[in-house]
Amino acid sequence: MTTALLQTEDITKVYQVSAGVFKGKRSLAAVNGVSIDINRGEVVGLVGESGCGKSTIAKIILSLEEATSGQVYFDGEPMATIDRKERARRIQPIFQDPYSSLNPRKSIGSIISLPYRVHQIGNKAEMEARVTEIMDTVGLPPRFRSSYPNQLSGGQRQRVAIARALMMKPELVICDEPTSALDVSVQSQILNLLLDLRENRGLTYLIITHDLSVVEHIASRVAVMYLGRIVEEAATDKLFQNPRHPYTQALLTSVLTPEPRLGLPETHLGIAYPNPIDPPPGCTFHPRCPKATDRCQKDSPQPVSEKDHMVACYFAEPPQ
Repeated sequence: MTTALLQTEDITKVYQVSAGVFKGKRSLAAVNGVSIDINRGEVVGLVGESGCGKSTIAKIILSLEEATSGQVYFDGEPMATIDRKERARRIQPIFQDPYSSLNPRKSIGSIISLPYRVHQIGNKAEMEARVTEIMDTVGLPPRFRSSYPNQLSGGQRQRVAIARALMMKPELVICDEPTSALDVSVQSQILNLLLDLRENRGLTYLIITHDLSVVEHIASRVAVMYLGRIVEEAATDKLFQNPRHPYTQALLTSVLTPEPRLGLPETHLGIAYPNPIDPPPGCTFHPRCPKATDRCQKDSPQPVSEKDHMVACYFAEPPQ
């Protein structure tokens, strides 16, 4: 059996947050028992509404946050046992806002070459040659080498962020909302660049987004999160053709279409996203679910996998 490149095993992350001036602190479970495998060469999309825990998972994988419980494995090894610099070399992030993630006081050449300087790799000539190669790979003209982030467009800045991430030849790239800060016309260019890099360099991606059109375009498999848990997971074509969980169905019906006669999409989810400090009992989706019964209010459904399609719902649509 092939070992997944990345495995999270029952990851939980609990924060202590203030409940008010005289109420002390309460627990907030941002991630609640998430297990997911990512195989080499895969593009896994992690989707859900803002606040569901997607970015917290990314921070745990990148070792920017420590899980309250559970384990993360990289290439079969516990992440905690891997040297910090080796982790940084093998796993790289691409963040949401390419402007705030780049140092405005550094030139583009200096920003892209930073990983080589931190890891003390090669001499100056080798570093310069690598920067030139990477800039060409991501479609940045050589003249931008001495430019600064504020002189570039949003799409160009995101190419800089991608170039910096590729300097160390990582195995896994975690993209946290990589196109949400970009114009629609630029988004497809960046997504196509990521796909080309995957094909040419054998990269593996975890794409974190709330935009289902992004994962439909780029992901080979999709995991849907709701209030800290994964409620559905399947190959992209399966999930889009046959969404089994009511939450996934609602997300898909809310995607904008080019048909003007359809008007603005509606999720039909009723009340707003629940308070994660005080989550509903039983299935946390039941207050917004059109299929909910008394059982859903009392018991939390366990994930069940059929035909490589996992869903956690008592009334899931049958697999196809």
